[in-house]
Amino acid sequence: MTATEALQSASQHLAADPHLADNARRDAELLLLHTLDISKAALLANPARELTSEQQTRYQAAITRRLRHEPIQYITGTQEFYGLPFRVTPAVLIPRPETELLVEAVLSRLPHDRPVTIADIGVGSGAIAIALAANLPHAHLTALDLSPAALAVAQSNAADHNLTSRIRLLHSDLLDALPPSERTAHFDAIVSNPPYVPLTEAPQLHPQVREHEPATALFAGTDGLDIYRRLIPQAHQALKPGGILALEIGHGQREALATLLHGWSGMTFLDDLQGIPRVALASK
Repeated sequence: MTATEALQSASQHLAADPHLADNARRDAELLLLHTLDISKAALLANPARELTSEQQTRYQAAITRRLRHEPIQYITGTQEFYGLPFRVTPAVLIPRPETELLVEAVLSRLPHDRPVTIADIGVGSGAIAIALAANLPHAHLTALDLSPAALAVAQSNAADHNLTSRIRLLHSDLLDALPPSERTAHFDAIVSNPPYVPLTEAPQLHPQVREHEPATALFAGTDGLDIYRRLIPQAHQALKPGGILALEIGHGQREALATLLHGWSGMTFLDDLQGIPRVALASK
């Protein structure tokens, strides 16, 4: 079987699923490139290349996983975020492009030429913490997560980017694992992309999200605000005067977050490319 034949067959199978049809050709191609470990340019240069029997078997296995709505990123084990490659597993939420707005907001508000201390709450894959550390050469980060499996992924990614000396990982429910000396007026910035999807919206999620990404990283009570209610008071105590709190928020949550952040200074909301309020910013 040639690469072209394999790609055509896989695309047809994926296109038959209404949840996968829109990106069937793209997904089939990405999985073929991953299976063959080649670039798109190499595939275009030699579309008639023959797949070995072992490659055909691995490609079919990958397509079968996609037909079960498993995300591409879990099948390939990688995802790019803020121009950096990250390992991802089903233990962590897949980093989204819209979360890059959260990173940009923090980078624009912190000095790049002196030491700063940052806490990333709910570190997951480590994408936010690593992107910040990579762009703030004097920053030291404390990255916290309730999931030991997620922390293992974050540790692997920090090592891949040679940032283990500036990123401390803690197994923690929000800021609970911090030593007492760091729970009051310690951080220059606290950043988080917490769970914020209401449980009532679970049936509306794409199957690849609902059935495969970790529920603990997605859902936060009936209204999606459970983590914010706990996190915001802890963050206020842990930030230095003038310190920044940066939160990713969900669709329709702007007014609720404005209420929860009452009493903070400089409250600002940033819209994503679709015009949806995506980041809440405030200062202590």
